[in-house]
Formats: sequence, C-alpha cells, structure tokens
Amino acid sequence: MMRGQAWLALLVVVALALADAAAGRFVVEKNSLEVTSPDELKGKYECAIGNFGVPQYGGTLHGWVEYPKSNRKACQSFDQFDISFKPKQAGGRPIFVLVDRGECFFTTKAWNAQNAGAAAVLVVDDKSEPLITMDNPEEGKEHLENITIPSVLITKKLGENLKKSAENGDMLSVLLDWRESLPHPDERVEYEFWTNSNDECGPKCDMQMDFVRSFRGTAQILEKKGYTQFTPHYITWYCPEAFVDSKQCKSQCINHGRYCAPDPDQDFSQGYDGRNVVVQNLHQICVFKIANETGKPWLWWDYVHDFALRCPMKDKKYNNDCAHDVIKSLGLDIENINKCVGDPEADVENEILKAEQDAQIGHGKRGDVTILPTLVINNKQYRGKLDKVAVLKAICSGFEETTEPAICLSEEIQTNECLENNGGCWLDKANNVTACKDTFRGRVCECPIVRGVKFVGDGYTHCEASGVGRCEISNGGCWQETKDGKTISACSNEISEGCKCPMGFKGDGEKSCEDIDECQEKLYCQCKGCSCKNTWGSYECSCGDDNMLYMREHDTCISKEGTATTVGWSFLWVIFFGLVFAGVGAYAVYKYRLRSYMDSEIRAIMAQYMPLDNQEGANQHQVVHANDI
Repeated sequence: MMRGQAWLALLVVVALALADAAAGRFVVEKNSLEVTSPDELKGKYECAIGNFGVPQYGGTLHGWVEYPKSNRKACQSFDQFDISFKPKQAGGRPIFVLVDRGECFFTTKAWNAQNAGAAAVLVVDDKSEPLITMDNPEEGKEHLENITIPSVLITKKLGENLKKSAENGDMLSVLLDWRESLPHPDERVEYEFWTNSNDECGPKCDMQMDFVRSFRGTAQILEKKGYTQFTPHYITWYCPEAFVDSKQCKSQCINHGRYCAPDPDQDFSQGYDGRNVVVQNLHQICVFKIANETGKPWLWWDYVHDFALRCPMKDKKYNNDCAHDVIKSLGLDIENINKCVGDPEADVENEILKAEQDAQIGHGKRGDVTILPTLVINNKQYRGKLDKVAVLKAICSGFEETTEPAICLSEEIQTNECLENNGGCWLDKANNVTACKDTFRGRVCECPIVRGVKFVGDGYTHCEASGVGRCEISNGGCWQETKDGKTISACSNEISEGCKCPMGFKGDGEKSCEDIDECQEKLYCQCKGCSCKNTWGSYECSCGDDNMLYMREHDTCISKEGTATTVGWSFLWVIFFGLVFAGVGAYAVYKYRLRSYMDSEIRAIMAQYMPLDNQEGANQHQVVHANDI
C-alpha cells in the first residue's frame, strides 16, 4: 500500500514538472569567472552558482587555483592525504580548489575543501553540457548549514584547460565576480520568498524557520523605511484529473484536486495530510494580503514566526483554531482573512492559490521556481545558504550604487574601502572633507556636499566648493590673508565659482594676491600738492597744506574755509529761493480757485431772474415730453 501511495505522490510531481516544462523553464543563475593568468587562458567565462555556501553577491574574490594530486573528486577529507589549501603566508592570496564532478554530493566536496582551508571550490563538469545548478541533497546533512565558502560549476572544456595548465606547473590565477549576478537598477529592492508552512520536512524546514527568526527584524526595518518591497509565495501542485477522487489526492489536495502539497510525514494513514499544509499556506498568504492592504505588510513575518512557535505539528496544534488565535493577537481582521481563504471543499478555483501557481512559472529572465525554499531578488533567483548575513548581502547588491541603506554599509556586511588611502579619491585633510563615498560594491569618488555647499570636480584629484556659502568652507579654495587684524579674501559668494583678487590686489586669486602700490604706479593721488601713502590693499592721500581738504572722487584738494563758506551761502540761497517759489505758487492757486468760486456764485444768482439759453432749452424739452404723456 505504501509503495502505491509513493507512486501516486511521484505522479503528482511528474505532472507538475510536465506542466512547467510546457509553460516555463528553469534558469541557471550564474556569475563571472575571469582567468587572469596564464596568458593563453586569459578571459571571462560563465560559471553556475551553487545553491549552498555563501556566494559573495556584489563582490569579488581573487585567488590562486590548485588541482590536488590526490582526492581530486574531494569525496574524502584532505587530511587523509596531508593536503592543505591554507595560504603559506599570512595575508597571502586565497586558494581555490579545482575538483572533479562525481561519486559524492556537491556539498560533500565543498565541505572537505573548506575544512582544508580552501576559499572557494571550482567543480569541473564531467559532461559537455550546458551549466546546471548544484543543489543540496534531498537528505540533509548536518554540515550543510556550516558551509561558508562559495562553490561554482564550470564547463568540462574550461576545466580540462585549467587542469592541464596546473599539471604543467603554470600559476593559475582566477577572479570570481558576483557584482553583476543580481540586477541593481534603482534605490528599492524587490524580493520574494518562496516558502512553506510545513514544519516536519526535515533540515530544509528547519533552515526556513531559522531564517525567518533571524531575518525577521532586518526585513521589517527595510520594509517599514521603504527600502524594499517584499512578497511571500507558496508552491502548490495539482492532482492529475484521473486521480482526483482517490483517497490519496483527497488527503493531499483541496478544491477538488486543484491545489496540493506532499504529505508532511510521507505517511497517508496518520498524522497531518498535505491538504492541511495547503490550507495553512493559504492562511499565510491571506495574512500578507490583508496586512498589505492596511499598509503593514511586515506583519507577515510576525505571523509566520508566531505560528511556528504556537502551532507546531508535533504539539497537534497545526490547525485553523490556532491560526485564528495568532491572527487575532496581531490585530488583523479575521473575517477578511477567512473570506480570502474561502471554502477548501468547494469545487471551484481559489483566486489566491491560482495566482500562486501562475507566479511559480518563470517570466522573462527569472525562470521557474522549483527549489524550495527560494529567494528571488530583483527577479533573479538567489543561490546559496539561507542565512541572515548572506541574504542581506544579496539584497544590498540589488541597490543602485550609492543608494544603499546604512545597514548595507556596516562592518558586518562589507569593507569600507574609503578607510585605506581614502580609496584613491580627493581629500582635504585640513577640513576633513573627502570625495570618497563607501558603497556596498566598493567605493565611488564623488565630490561631496558639506553643510549645504556642493563641491564640484572630478572627485579624484580636484574638488572645490561652489555656490552660495562656498567661502565658509576652506575659503572656497581661494587665497586669504590677515594683517593687523584685517582679513582679506579672494573668494566672493556673489559668484558661484572661481577666485578673484579684490580691489587693491593682483594675482591668480588661488595661491596668492599681492598688494598693489597705487602710489608707485601713480594710479591715484596725482593732484598738485597731494601726498600719497600706500597701505595694504589701499592707499592714503593727503594735501600738503593743513587748510586744504582732499576730495578722493575728484582727486583734488580744496580749501577747507572756502568750502565751508560756499556751502553755507549756497544752502541759504537754496532756502530763500525755495520760499519764494512756494509763495508764488500758493498765490496762483489761490487766485484760480477764488475766481472759479465767484463765477459759479454769480451764475447761480442770475439764473433766478432770467433763464439762460441752456436752461430754457432744457425746460422746453421737459414740456414737450409732458405733452406726449
């Protein structure tokens, strides 16, 4: 009976695989491998990223390649052969191990190489075929979670060339480059997590929940601040139509065989069934949907975390009642979530689960999702260990350069390249102003903005302050000097850039400004009897006679007494003539207004005794108009 049940479960999987093959495809995620020596092999090649270990997303790794003389398939510990791949000297370049495919799991090869001190593993394919993805074995091993070095699969042709070169004694140097493995188009990263609510599927289920627990806080911070857009997804199968009414399909599927999940303990006669998993997957999707509609999509992490703690299968609490208790504790609308879940017994499509099946099929460059769990970052599938730091590195590599959040620039995640030699960028030591800006992928040399003042230049050899306020920072890069308590500068906030020596000085304005001797160059103070004295940035001119006053704007000397008398009489004459003109004007206005007033009074008196021409015409008009009535 168990053999027949296993056969049916396999048939369900095959049906799914055939459907996927017709509608989509699996995409092998790759990174770049560059051979930097020897010369005859120089060039860039593609390699497939292993789905274990920690690929250095957003970074590079440069090392020497060694092809061991023994244990070339790395299926045994290298200690048995007294082989070590640790650098001979401290700080030496890392060593990559070139191993052959076959005889044992890919993860076993990586684990043995890591224990021997290797920094990365290059697995040579034993077939001339397109690159494939190296995955974890179905039966989990304890060492899987402890693999921290990256592993890649290379083609048989490239591998044979590398092995031949190594056997000839050539120095093999290779650069592994993951900088373009994930797209990084803008300042927000969009990522998906394909997971499962099943907690009895062995090491993979444990790995998923460990990741949720450790990454939850980080994910919520990124989501709340708008740095990321996260969406959870769940893989479901369907039952072949011919077996829809069978006991096995009914135990694994809901909605009349449309949505299925494998039995958690692979025993159809006891414990929880696959249909229970589908229903709880559906609850988790609906929690995200309702939380997202209320502007709090990050509550999904709390629900999944709390459900795993409060409703485990081993305690017989993996059911709807426990799920509803968790939902209520998070303040979510239970009625809306129940409406979203719908009726699992109905012979109809469930819109939510149908959308999940459609999303599983690859679109564009993403490819089908067939490995569980899977992270999809900026529409590319993540490969490697499902670990907090490793995943955060991958997400950080998805941001456009210089737009990364602060968490991506922490020491735990990346190395600050501006700390060593200022990254080769421009630096103003006096004011501690630098053009080096740390990024997740490395650094950029970009003239900064300091206290609202923008610096302009190439960022490597030159940056100078520009615009309003520039003179407040390093004096705008211009000359400045102080003498006798007086400071003079060649920087002016009235112009956005450049330096110009002020009046009384000459020079380039940047390195120096020299005082102009106006007296020696006879630019001013050339009047008869004038005496000239040069000062810093100006001059002083005086007249030889104490009774004389120097007029700078006219470059002349005039008598102090004559000036005072002339000024006094001129002032009096101005007042006198002003009063005269004012009196004449007032009298003219008075005469005009008086005459007008008298004319109007006389006309009024005369109108009482004799009609005027215009008045008579007006009266006649009134009479005629009256007769018409």
